[in-house]
Amino acid sequence: MTRISALIAAALSASGAQAFPAPRQANASWPGFGGLQYWFSFGDSYTQTGFDVNSTQPSAENPFGNPEYPGPNWVGYLTYKYNSSLLQTYNLASGGATVDSALVAPYADTVLSLKQQVEDEYLPKYGADGTSKVWESDNTLFSIWIGVNDVGNSYWSTNTTFMDSIFTEYSGLVDQLYTSGARNFLFLNVPPLERTPLTTGQGSDSVDLEKPVVTDFNTRISNLASSLQEKHADTTVFTFDAHTLFNQILDDPSSYTQTAGLKNTTAYCTDYENGTDEQNTTVAACGVAVNEYFWLNTLHPTFPVHDAVASEISKQLSACANCTSTYRRRWQLTH
Repeated sequence: MTRISALIAAALSASGAQAFPAPRQANASWPGFGGLQYWFSFGDSYTQTGFDVNSTQPSAENPFGNPEYPGPNWVGYLTYKYNSSLLQTYNLASGGATVDSALVAPYADTVLSLKQQVEDEYLPKYGADGTSKVWESDNTLFSIWIGVNDVGNSYWSTNTTFMDSIFTEYSGLVDQLYTSGARNFLFLNVPPLERTPLTTGQGSDSVDLEKPVVTDFNTRISNLASSLQEKHADTTVFTFDAHTLFNQILDDPSSYTQTAGLKNTTAYCTDYENGTDEQNTTVAACGVAVNEYFWLNTLHPTFPVHDAVASEISKQLSACANCTSTYRRRWQLTH
């Protein structure tokens, strides 16, 4: 049996609420959530499902392509549980990824950075001249959830221009996606990493040091999304505030139906940290079942949190059919 949350536990060594600018009027390339047929997702272990571009491709019969069933995370939930259409998902995320390995080194040389995901995997295989391109601009979503390792592996740096370099590269990669035909974008920001067991276990100095770096990174994501819209009026750009969602759940698990059963929001149990055979596996030494912990290990959330992320994203995408920027901003801030 596939071990539940094994994908969430992958790459364990990788280590203020944002009022995001809302998009303009949805353009002709946005088909509505129910009109999406394809989804390309990029990111790190929060997103990774182990997809191999050279193995079985997504299809109507098998929307994930490969592997057969990697365990539950937000990508799987959005593809299979909260989808409004048959959504064929190409998940190029790599556990431990940073924006560019040359700027922030990952935990292992085998990790594919966002740069490699875009330039070495997506463009040759699925880009405008790709060997396996089947999607069109008006039926496809492109999502990026990156930054956990960029922040976690560098928040102590005193280089004041370091983040500028990261976001110059990030923006350039988004431009490459646009040039390939991408028009519908979803950006997720960085969760409150200062509340992970990895950071809290290092003491208050680390907590105080990492928190403003997360805030700065998320502000830059907001600015990147806004800039993309300003440069390209034919894009529809969504920004999802994972930072606020995580804080809400950590403060009050009952904030979301999917996480209402969480009982431990501060620690993790080593008996669960590499995944479990069942979603409700209970080890007596852990006190409560795995699905009653917020944290699976030092850095990654359990599947109920992923479930909540997917549910809220589906609501956000569904709320925008031909919505105005004012409506979209109001939905994000009041939900």
